Amino acid sequence: MSEPPPHSDHPAEPFDLARLDRFLGEALGVRGPMVIERIGGGQSNPTYFVSYPDRRLVLRKQPAGPVLPSAHAVDREFRVLRALAATEVPVPRALLFHAERDVVGTPFYVMERLDGRVFHDAALAQADRADRRAMYVAMAETLARLHDVDWRAAGLADFGRPGNYFTRQIARWTKQWELARFRDIPDLQLLAERLPGMIPEDDETTIVHGDYRIGNIMFAPAQPRVLAVLDWELSTLGHPLADLAFNCLIWRSRPEEYGGVLGLDLEPLGIPAEAEYLEHYYRRRRTGSGARLGTFHLAFAMFRFAVIFEGIAARARAGTAAADNAAAVGDLSLAFARHGASLLC
Repeated sequence: MSEPPPHSDHPAEPFDLARLDRFLGEALGVRGPMVIERIGGGQSNPTYFVSYPDRRLVLRKQPAGPVLPSAHAVDREFRVLRALAATEVPVPRALLFHAERDVVGTPFYVMERLDGRVFHDAALAQADRADRRAMYVAMAETLARLHDVDWRAAGLADFGRPGNYFTRQIARWTKQWELARFRDIPDLQLLAERLPGMIPEDDETTIVHGDYRIGNIMFAPAQPRVLAVLDWELSTLGHPLADLAFNCLIWRSRPEEYGGVLGLDLEPLGIPAEAEYLEHYYRRRRTGSGARLGTFHLAFAMFRFAVIFEGIAARARAGTAAADNAAAVGDLSLAFARHGASLLC
């Protein structure tokens, strides 16, 4: 009896499923009918569950169409996953990277699929109240472990440029905004103009995730423990307070603004206040300068997130966005630019 053809739960995949099936069979030795499922919710690199009778995988690829310089770097994701595999930072096992476009139309990589829980709102509404504080503590301590990794010993000495991180990042994201720009956003312009003159003197280099938020954390199925940190597309060498500030946007954005908790009564929810969360992070750090989060770091995080959302909005206009709700999500650039500008007033 012939084997069933590869099957997709998404009606119109932009690549040849049979070709992918053959490639994975040769590269990983998987056998049996392949079932592929597009994972919803992501706004950047399209992600798929790829399942076989005895193997469950995840595939992440670049989006179709033109991409901004240095964006959607799936090769960097793969590299950092491999480098962190032997550290205290929990990550999925990365299996292969394919740089050519002959299989799925873009470069892609494949990793093992883990069984865990991912929450897309920081209120953790679907988690037990008794677990929420512990989940936040685990998230803070995992970030501290990442920032304590010896990036040279991990083989990432050339993963970015040490020093002057904020200067380079402000220039980079300002350029990204200009490349994607299709409308004027005065609050974003204000941030681009003011931030370069506010950079603190403290200059520390660690591995930074670049998108460290609840939606990129996988918790264990039945415990308040971080099972894996996901979506390393924006990772590089940089300043740890950039990661921490971005993580703290949880407390500085509303539920309708990408799942924040601003305006919610946190104590009944079992969610720690921002100050308590920060103390967990500071206590867990074993290395570093001891610098603390300030207004600049938070305003920078708002600026960068606003530019990312504006890039999503631009891709939605061009018809190349990775998610169906990209246009609505892209308009969050206005909200985060407004929050960032308000910090400078």
